Amino acid sequence: MKDFHVVVPARLGSKRLPGKPLLDLGGKSMIVRVAERALLSNATSVTVATDDQRIVEAVGELPVKAVVTSPDHPSGTDRVHEIAELMNWDEQTVVVNVQGDEPLIPPRVIDQVANLLLTNHKSAVSTLAEPISTTGDIFDPNVVKVVSDSNGMALYFSRAPVPWHRERFPAGVERIDPSMWSRHVGIYAYRVWALNAFVKLHRSELERTESLEQLRFLENGYSIAVENACGDIPIGVDTESDLIKVRQLLENDSS
Repeated sequence: MKDFHVVVPARLGSKRLPGKPLLDLGGKSMIVRVAERALLSNATSVTVATDDQRIVEAVGELPVKAVVTSPDHPSGTDRVHEIAELMNWDEQTVVVNVQGDEPLIPPRVIDQVANLLLTNHKSAVSTLAEPISTTGDIFDPNVVKVVSDSNGMALYFSRAPVPWHRERFPAGVERIDPSMWSRHVGIYAYRVWALNAFVKLHRSELERTESLEQLRFLENGYSIAVENACGDIPIGVDTESDLIKVRQLLENDSS
């Protein structure tokens, strides 16, 4: 595998969980656990990109870079772009965006999304998916669905149940095999030139409608490679309920 870098965007001001990166998970802060997982990957470097000095201090004992970036970034992708500029990475460098609320992410999944882009030379971005296991998730707008073409390139991402099964949906969801649908896993690898392009593009109409920033790439003609994750990806932490579940998983692992 060729070189790639990991950037972990971590914003302190979460609306649903204030101070989320510093919340305790089994004796360690969330951002420390995410950074530790990233360090177990094959990344050349790991950088935490944050908006608060307290997060820099939290990861101070780890062999990672930690940078206070602009507080005005509208998304984690913009924060990753700032790091790419600060590090002066060339346009072909591959950067993996590991979300700062994924304390259980498997390191091999980080390697997988990087390798997917490294081997798809025409793609701007790569990401992962996994089969949906329950019918409820098909219709859950918080579960983002992805549809790909026969070459493994994303056709569309949506909060809606795409594809729409014209015959079976009206007959009742009990007749649906949920594995026909794919859930998007929110980890991305970008080439630096794609990051440079992304921050110059206006928010697209589809992006605003679905509230999914990856649609900005698709609507402007940039390709996104997709494949199924090589292993199960435990839940991230978006809500108080997620926080409780992750704490329980960590407690069970240590017992």
